[in-house]
Amino acid sequence: MVNNIAIEKAKTSKIHEVDFDNLSFGSVYTDHMLVCDYKNGEWEAPKIVPYQPISLDPSSKIFHYGQSIFEGMKAYKDEDGKVWLFRPLENFKRLNKSAERLAIPQLPESHFMDGLHALIQLESDWIPTNAGSSLYIRPFVFASGNGFHASPANEYKFIIACAPSGSYFSGKVKVLIEETYSRAANGGVGYAKAGGNYAGQFYPTQLAAAKGYQQVIWTDDNTHEFIEEAGAMNVFVRINDTLMTAPTNDRILDGITRKSILDIAKDEGIKTEVRKISVHELVEAAKNGSLKEMFGAGTAAVVSPISGFGYHGEDYTLPELTDSYASMLKKRITDIQYNRAEDKFGWRYPVQ
Repeated sequence: MVNNIAIEKAKTSKIHEVDFDNLSFGSVYTDHMLVCDYKNGEWEAPKIVPYQPISLDPSSKIFHYGQSIFEGMKAYKDEDGKVWLFRPLENFKRLNKSAERLAIPQLPESHFMDGLHALIQLESDWIPTNAGSSLYIRPFVFASGNGFHASPANEYKFIIACAPSGSYFSGKVKVLIEETYSRAANGGVGYAKAGGNYAGQFYPTQLAAAKGYQQVIWTDDNTHEFIEEAGAMNVFVRINDTLMTAPTNDRILDGITRKSILDIAKDEGIKTEVRKISVHELVEAAKNGSLKEMFGAGTAAVVSPISGFGYHGEDYTLPELTDSYASMLKKRITDIQYNRAEDKFGWRYPVQ
């Protein structure tokens, strides 16, 4: 028992079977997971059990009405073997914000934070120490209650599962500005981390991949005139020495990495603007040479540089910079995450 969380340990560990020098992202899972059920109008006590399949009735509402939300987090181990999280309360708050939008019962903070703490302590040996590696953490909630009637479920399941992972992306990506499909709409669920948001992205991304691009730049649902997100990440644009990103709204996820980048950029004295960025402005900046950088920002990759973009059948290539904002900002964030530098913002959270 840790933090009043009951623990059922796995009889044997799989850790000796894992090649920690060659980890892909999110495909190897640790020995345990946290499980918590919502029944009879309240969340039950969470518990940690061996990692295992879930048994669900075919009428479980997750299969029919898509009540499913998740978060993405990481645990880091520093050179002294101490374990750290990065802004975990922000993940908790956003999970409940997503829950509210999908009519899922709010999760108590103690269930999330105490459960997360106990699970990471138990699985600390699974946190890789190779450069760029971390323990990826996936908290998620879904409707486990039964019924074919179109209404919120009466039962839910909250799970935290973990996967030791190497670096998410390597190298720069080439993106296509989307002109037909939309990631989300006004009044919709784009700001929530709902599973369906990501399912809806796959097909347009496949179409872009068939044209030679790795990701899509999403534009607004009404006019397709303004850029909003890059694949499953927030997007930043540097024109001359100004760093810009779109404002959050019903359609755009309030990214934790996004907020961190804005704070660090201001701390570095970089001029920042949070405003609408038109595709026309982007194309003109690419043509006149003032477009210096574009990059995605998110938990998995932290910062993913963009090498160029396609629009209206034409490709635009970004310059190669030796002193890019992207590389500097990524270093500032990862140095905090891995306890290699001062954390003046109070973002680093110890797991003792």
